[in-house]
Amino acid sequence: MIIEIMRKLALSDEDLLSIDKPARYIGGEVNSRYKELSETDIRFVMCFPDVYEIGMSHIGMQILYDMLNKREDTFCERLFSPWVDMDKLLREKDIALFSLESQEDVRKADFLGITLQYEMCYTNILQILELSKIAFHAVDRGEDEPIVIGGGPCTYNPEPLADFFDLFYIGEGEVVYDKLLDLYKEYKSKEKGRKEFLRAAAKIEGIYVPSFYDVTYDEDGFIKEFTPKYSDVPITVQRQVVSELDEKTFMDAPVVPFIKVTQDRVVLEIMRGCIRGCRFCQAGYVYRPQREHSVEYLKKYALAMLEITGAEEISLSSLSSSDYSSLFELLEFLIDYTKVQGINISLPSLRIDAFSLDIMKRVQDVKKSSLTFAPEAGTQRLRDVINKGLSEEDILGGAMQAFLGGWNKVKLYFMLGLPTETQEDIEGIALLCERIAEEYYTIPKSERQGKVSISASSSFFVPKPFTPFQWSPMLKSEEYLERAYKVKDTIKKQLNQKSIKYQYHDADVTILEGVLARGDRKISRVIEAAYKKGALYDAWTEFFKLNTWEEAFNECGIDIEFYTLRERSTDEILPWDFIDIGVDKSFLIREYKRALGSKISPNCRQACMNCGANKFNGGVCYEA
Repeated sequence: MIIEIMRKLALSDEDLLSIDKPARYIGGEVNSRYKELSETDIRFVMCFPDVYEIGMSHIGMQILYDMLNKREDTFCERLFSPWVDMDKLLREKDIALFSLESQEDVRKADFLGITLQYEMCYTNILQILELSKIAFHAVDRGEDEPIVIGGGPCTYNPEPLADFFDLFYIGEGEVVYDKLLDLYKEYKSKEKGRKEFLRAAAKIEGIYVPSFYDVTYDEDGFIKEFTPKYSDVPITVQRQVVSELDEKTFMDAPVVPFIKVTQDRVVLEIMRGCIRGCRFCQAGYVYRPQREHSVEYLKKYALAMLEITGAEEISLSSLSSSDYSSLFELLEFLIDYTKVQGINISLPSLRIDAFSLDIMKRVQDVKKSSLTFAPEAGTQRLRDVINKGLSEEDILGGAMQAFLGGWNKVKLYFMLGLPTETQEDIEGIALLCERIAEEYYTIPKSERQGKVSISASSSFFVPKPFTPFQWSPMLKSEEYLERAYKVKDTIKKQLNQKSIKYQYHDADVTILEGVLARGDRKISRVIEAAYKKGALYDAWTEFFKLNTWEEAFNECGIDIEFYTLRERSTDEILPWDFIDIGVDKSFLIREYKRALGSKISPNCRQACMNCGANKFNGGVCYEA
C-alpha cells in the first residue's frame, strides 16, 4: 500500500483540479493491484471504452483483472474512456493517455485489451487509440506498439472493427488467455516480431486475427467469399466456453471505487447462459449452454465479497435468475445474513410467476420498490413469435400477486418493430397496460396501497448475430416512431391513462446500432470517418449526432438501408459466419421459420431442441 501512495501521478494537482471527478484517473482504489513494471514480463492494459462509472460496474472486467494479476509475470492495469473535459486537457497539453495503476503511457504496454460490450462505444475505441498515440489501423502498427485485442459480446460480429484490432478473443476469457500470454512471453523473449506472434496466436482456439483473412464481394455488395490467407490459419474460429464454473478462479478482491459508480454493489454471478430461447436475445444463444455455480460456492463467495468490499447491496447476476436451480436455498442463506448486516438484495431478471414473487416478497418485506416485468410484446401471437413463453394469464396473474403482496408500482418493458408485428400488436402494448391497471382496481379500496403506477417503455428491435432473427429486416426511423406514437395515443384514450406512463427509445440510435451490429468490414471506414467528424460517446443522448454519421456514410459511399431494411436470405454468407458459437446455423434457421409460423419452442429443461450447444460437454445439456 505504501508503494501505491507514493506513485507519481501522470497529471499535476492543478490539472486534476481543473476536470470533473479526478478520481476517475488517479487509481489507487481499495483492492487495486500494483506491480513494479521492471519486475513483470507482460504489461496488459485492460480498457472499457466508456466513462469510469460504467466500466467499473462491469463484472467481466473485474474477473479478468483479478485473473491476469494472479500471474506473477503479468501486470494487468485498467483504463477507461476519458470524459470530454479530460479529452480536451490531454489534447491541449499533448499528454499521452495513461493507465490507472502505473500512470504510465498506454502505448508502452504489451497488450491493450478492449471490452466490446455494446456497439455504440465504437467511436470511443478510436478515441483511446488516438490519445494513446497508437496507429488506428492494425496493419500500420510498429513493433513498439501494443497488441490490440478485443473481447466481449460484440466480438460475435467483429467485422465492423476489423481494421482497428490485431486480434479478437471469441468467448469466455478464463479459457485461453493464459495460453495466449504464455505464447507472447515466449515470442517476446526470442525478440520475434508482432506478425510472427499473430501467426502463432491465430492457431489458438478462440483467437481471430482479421488481417489473416480475405473478404471479397460480388457486384451487389454481398459477401462472395471469406477465406484465410494462409493454410495454417483456421477456417472457423471456435467460441471458448467454461464448462464447469466452480473450477475457475475465485475472484479474491474486486476493486472498490473512490466515487459512486452505476452499479455500486457486490455482483454475484450465479450462472451463465439461459434455457429460455427468446428469439430476439443474442445472449440467450451466444452464452449457451446454461451453466450454474454451486450454491456452496456462491455462499462462500458472497460472504467474502461483502466482507472485503463493505458494500451495502448484493445483486444476483444472470440472464434469468428464476431459473437458477438452487435460488431458494441461496436466498434463504443471504436473507439471514443481510438482515443482520443491513444489506439490500437485488434480484434482476426474474420471471412473472408465483415462485419469483414469493421470493421478492421475502427480499423486499420492509420497503417495496417497483417490480419489473418484461412481456416484450403486447399480444399473445407476437409473444409466441418471439418465444417469450409468457401468456396473458401469466402476466395478469403475476401482476395481481404483486399487488396483493403490497406493490403498487410496476415497470413493463416492450419492443416495437419485432418481426411480423401488426397494428393489433402495437395497440396491444397499451391494452395490456390497461388490463394490468384494471386488475389492481379490482382489489377493495381499503386493501390498496394508494394508486397504481405503471411505467411502460419500448425499445426498438435490433436484429443481432446468432439469433433466429439475424436475417430479419429493420424499419425506418420514422416508422419506429409512428408505432411508438400509436401506443401513446392508444393509452391516452384508455380509462386508466393517468396511471400509465409511457416512454420510448431513440429511433435514430436504433438504426445506427442495427448497422454496427450486422455490418461487414466496409463499416470500419464509416466508423473512422464519423470519429474524425466528431462522433464520440454515441451511447450518451447528449452527444449522439445522427447527421455526423449520415455524412460519414455518404462520404464512404455506403447505403445505410442495405444493412437495415433488407431481409437476408438464409443462404447468404453473413459477416460472422466464420465463428462457431456452438449453436448450429441450421437450428437458428429452424427457429426463424417457427417464429414466422408463430410456433413456440420449449425451454432447455422441458425438451432438447438439438441446438448444438451440447458439444461443450457441460451445463444444462448434461443435467442428471
